[in-house]
Amino acid sequence: MRFGIFVPQGWRFDLVGIDPAQQWDVMRSLAAHADAGKWETLFVYDHFHTTPVHSAEATHEAWTLMAAFAASTDRIRLGQMCTCMSYRNPAYLAKVATTVDIVSGGRAEMGIGGGWYEHEWRAYGYGFPPIKERLGRLREGVEIMHQAWTTGSATLDGEYYQVDGAIVEPRPLQQGGVPLWIAGGGEKVTLRIAAKYANYTNYSATLEEFDRKSEILAGHCADLGRDMAEITRSASLNTIIAPTEAEARDRLAAVVARLLPHVGQERAEVIERDYLASPGFGTPEQVAERLSALSAHGMGYAIHYFPEAAYDRSGIELFEREVIPAVS
Repeated sequence: MRFGIFVPQGWRFDLVGIDPAQQWDVMRSLAAHADAGKWETLFVYDHFHTTPVHSAEATHEAWTLMAAFAASTDRIRLGQMCTCMSYRNPAYLAKVATTVDIVSGGRAEMGIGGGWYEHEWRAYGYGFPPIKERLGRLREGVEIMHQAWTTGSATLDGEYYQVDGAIVEPRPLQQGGVPLWIAGGGEKVTLRIAAKYANYTNYSATLEEFDRKSEILAGHCADLGRDMAEITRSASLNTIIAPTEAEARDRLAAVVARLLPHVGQERAEVIERDYLASPGFGTPEQVAERLSALSAHGMGYAIHYFPEAAYDRSGIELFEREVIPAVS
């Protein structure tokens, strides 16, 4: 199994209490730690407003961070989970990702999805089209990026996007273009797009749901004549780890206490339940056992979000020492 790690950028209230002038230093330091360690890829989210409630707390922009990390790290790959297709023109996005790939020496990844955060969409003037249109934009946008990276230009007279000889030169350093992570488990459209274009998928880490999505992905691959083994299946996991279950619960209580003033009691309780149910919660032995089970079902990549990362790295370091060697 391969491993990725999220760097906090504020979206999940994971930089609160840190002066905005110091937040880049925190993010850069965490990226440097991951770059020097056992992680294959660092990830950020592509959002503009905090979740689960919008607020004036910091949320740093994903692709600006990609460029900054490209210049400030040496080894680790750089991804987003995931870029919202409709937030940027796809030809422009292909150009941005190409530049990040070149600056980083060929380390860019493209996580891409249809988008879901309605308040954020409307606040930024994008409207909020129905799911059919959002997925239609995803399908057309992925085609444009694929053309741009493999041929150096893109032309598409689509329903949602029209580009006419958009030049994307120089092309990415990576052969075949920036690897595509098609995020989401939509069974009729998203997974079919993934079957056609994806290097990676990203959907539920629940075994039953993971198996279901994998079966549907396999069906789409068969229809399109693609070997499913070419696609690495991944999942994102909320992760709190400690030497004992009691200590893990104490860590979770501290996280919930930090979030409570910002999200309110009801949402804080939902967050707490979600962490307790996550395969990434518990002792190193428990987490390694769950990851091993997911690996046996075909999951090849685990992306971990540590809510304490900006304040306390001991959970990350414990994971690096005990879980990664046990599973990889």
